[in-house]
Amino acid sequence: MNNKALDYTALTIAIIGAVNWGLIGFFRFNLVSFLFGDMSWISRIIYGLVGLCGLYLLTFYGRQSSGE
Repeated sequence: MNNKALDYTALTIAIIGAVNWGLIGFFRFNLVSFLFGDMSWISRIIYGLVGLCGLYLLTFYGRQSSGE
């Protein structure tokens, strides 16, 4: 089962999360906290989505090795 829309959505969310981590590492600036508050319910949802997308993207390794 190959769902390109889900793949691209997960990849986009993971990239946004990676950019946020880069901002934290280089500039001590947390964009999610700046926009939505420090650990508010919406920022926790965003962090959770980034984590879930990262876990989902682990399936790319299995799909690449199987030739899909």
